[in-house]
This record gives sequence, C-alpha cells and structure tokens, in this order.
Amino acid sequence: MSKTLVNGFNIERLLERFNEKFGVLDNSAADDFTSDGSAADGSAADNKVQQFFAPGRVNLIGDHTDYTGGFAFPCGIDSGSLLLIRRTRDNQFRFASTNFDMFAQLSKDQINKTYGDNWINYPLGVLDQFVKRGFDIDGIDCLFSGNVPNGAGLSSSASIEVVTAFAINEIFACGLSLMELVKMSQAAENDFVGMQCGIMDQFAVAMARDNHAILLNCETLEHRQIPLALNDFAIVLANTNQRRELNESAYNERVAECGRALALLQQHLPIKALGELQEADLEAHKGLFEQDNIAYLRAKHVSSENARVHAAVPALEQGDLIQFGRLMNASHDSLRDCFHVSSEPLDHLVTAARAHPGVVGSRLTGAGFGGCTVNLLHKDSVNQFVKNVGDIYQTKTGLTADFYTIAPGAGVRALNA
Repeated sequence: MSKTLVNGFNIERLLERFNEKFGVLDNSAADDFTSDGSAADGSAADNKVQQFFAPGRVNLIGDHTDYTGGFAFPCGIDSGSLLLIRRTRDNQFRFASTNFDMFAQLSKDQINKTYGDNWINYPLGVLDQFVKRGFDIDGIDCLFSGNVPNGAGLSSSASIEVVTAFAINEIFACGLSLMELVKMSQAAENDFVGMQCGIMDQFAVAMARDNHAILLNCETLEHRQIPLALNDFAIVLANTNQRRELNESAYNERVAECGRALALLQQHLPIKALGELQEADLEAHKGLFEQDNIAYLRAKHVSSENARVHAAVPALEQGDLIQFGRLMNASHDSLRDCFHVSSEPLDHLVTAARAHPGVVGSRLTGAGFGGCTVNLLHKDSVNQFVKNVGDIYQTKTGLTADFYTIAPGAGVRALNA
C-alpha cells in the first residue's frame, strides 16, 4: 500500500497505529474492498479494518439560527475526522485517538452512560442511539484521527458523530438513511453529551458537496446545494486559539433565551418557531419585551440573521461577492451586539481583517465564545493577510492565530483500503 495522503491523513501509518493499539486479527483480505467498505465478493467484511471520513464544516452565514428553526448556509471543509474501525463480535468497545492519549475499553453494559468529560462521549452517544433503535452492536475497535482543531468552531464533534454513525450503519448493515444518521448524530449531542445544538452541524458534515454550500431550512430540513463560485476570492479561516467550553454553559443559555422570546411572541403571533419571525413583526411587538430585553435582543439577531441568509444566497449566485461580504460583516456585528457570543480575541481578529486591503467580509463562525473567524478576501492578498492580521492579533492579545485557506469539501463517505 502506498503512503498516499487522504485529506491530509497518512492511511498506511494510521493502519500501523491501529494494529499497535488493538492488535491484528484477520487482515488477509484487507485490500479486498469496494468503495463502500463492503467485501469485494459481497460478503460481510468482518474483522477487516475499514476507513471512513467526515469533514468539519464552516458556516458562511446564519449562526445561532439552527436551533430556532431558521436558515443557515454552511459548507464542508477539506479537513475532518478519519475513522478506522473493525467489528470484533466480543461485546467490547475500544476507543483510541491519534489526537489524545486516552484509551478506553468498555463492556456492552457500560456504553449507555457518559465516560467522564471528553471526546469519547461523542461516539458513545451515537452508539447509544443505535442501541435504542434495537440494533445489536456486538463490539468494535475504533481509532479516530482528526485534523480539525478542537474547540475552533468547525464542528469537530459533529464530524466525529457523523463518521461514527455512518461507519456503524455500514459495518452492521443497519440500512438507515443518511438523514436518519444526521438526526441520530444530533440526538447524541443533545441527549447524551448535553449540548442543545441544532441540526446544522451534523447536516452539513453529512450532506456537503465539493465546491458547494448548503442553503438549509433548519425547521423543515429542506435544502438546496449552491455552487461556491469564488473566482478571484478565497475563504480563509483564522483560529483565535481561545478555547471554547460551551457544553452546559452559555450556548444552552442562548437556547433558553430564544425559547423565552418565542413564548412571548406566541401570545400574539401564529409562529411555531422563532426562525419564522420577520423583522417587521418583531418591531411591531417590541412592547412584549419590556421586562426581558435580553430575549428581545436574541429575537432581533435571529430575525435579522435569517434575512441576511436570504440576501446572501442570491448575492453569491449573481457573483456579487462584495455584497456577500457586507452581509458577513453585518452578521458578526449582530452576533456581537445582540447575541453576545463574540469575544475580545474574535473581535480583534475581525477588526484587523476588515482593515486589511482585499478583505470584503469577516465574521465569527460557529457558536462563538472563541473559535474561528471566516474571512472572504482576494486571492492575491492571502499571504499578506496572514502575516499582517496575525501580527496585529498577537500584539493585541498575546495569542497566536492559525490560518487555513479552505476548499469546500464533500460530506461523510467510506474510503478505499
């Protein structure tokens, strides 16, 4: 086998790591697979190490709208989570990662509860979803390797969840649709991990296409693939390297605050989700929020952000990247001033980016409280952008930002051995 890199991963080296962690079973036919991970002769590929990949995602516009039933506009990226997995039939569940030292081995009666406060809970939550649906998952060895920065707001957790769900569905022939796997992955994070995220992250990780973004109605799951014709522009992510700790904290508070806003508005408006709210209707009923200005600000962001998504898609389709960038800027300002999910490092990155020649849009992406900004700029200014913005940011914060020029990538899939 050659040392060909797949999405930045050395598959041969990862197979060596897998065998070091879990030992070698019957790998005599390790290369006899079709592209979907099944044995070439059509039989079950038991005891074979199979490989699956799911990307991270970046949301170009439309943040903190998914759990309110609004609209988002994400795309996959060309880095993510690679999973090497083998069915063992011994009712033992072993997990390891090239990114962390932790190794865990659990019996079948232990996989229905969280394992401390670490990454293993993401695949455990997915396993729990399969078990709850009556599937007999009789033992697996899993080695995860990720090249999405953890805590950067690029959905490393959703990437792990979706690749796990996809792999188990294939290996155990569960026959579930990709949409069902998306919903199970979201439920794993909501019900098992305890973070009340919407469905956008898992949906984007599963459904992404090369060189496309997804216009997603997070209430109905209606979606449309939109070509990302960037032409003379590039998308550059800037990681604050400010760690985010969202679980059971500020993120869930925002979910509750949006719930309060919806409850107030439903006294006078026939809406089922806050994402249905129009800006004019909010202003007409502003008096409802006399005792809860925070709920008003949350609703103001949601209604205006949905309007920005609806304006951003035709701008992109018409090749008006300048307008798209303006909408990105307005999105960040709303996330900062109305939703209060920016941070001082994020704001410093955005301010420095907007001052740089060639940049047409800069905003935080994802949940906020740290993580990444997404920047739209002319291709010929990328190198100078990285240097200048990086220098300004380090002077302002004492932190070192990391920069990634991304290519919109495809969603979850099996890889050839």
